[in-house]
Amino acid sequence: MAFESGVGAALLLVGRLLFGGLLVFQGLNHFMETDAMAGYAEAKGVPAARFGVVASGVMLVLGGLSIVFGAYTVVAAGMLVVFFLVVTPFMHDFWAVPDDQQQDELTHFLKNVQLLGASLFVLVLAGEPWGYALNVGLF
Repeated sequence: MAFESGVGAALLLVGRLLFGGLLVFQGLNHFMETDAMAGYAEAKGVPAARFGVVASGVMLVLGGLSIVFGAYTVVAAGMLVVFFLVVTPFMHDFWAVPDDQQQDELTHFLKNVQLLGASLFVLVLAGEPWGYALNVGLF
């Protein structure tokens, strides 16, 4: 396959480092800004908001690391798809906030839609062997 060696493998590695690294950074931010994010989640009506912030941080860090290293990528990408499907419309409901908040929420909504799309790409590609990857997993 085109992802096992050569230019395809190198480009996939760069993409994995960028995408997975961004997810890791976002997840770590959940731990560095837990109080602020928990307050935001509480304002959105999330029960056990602090737990949700920490749990979502763990999901983002583990998902990102899995993509970077090419290990358990089907599980990680599936988890990320579910995460973005649930979180995006619930937390970034730009259509239901006051006018002065709509642009910020729309920006976050669209960012999450992009991350959902990238997670779907990874889910499709996760079944193929990748160059420069551990290539271990359940499937």
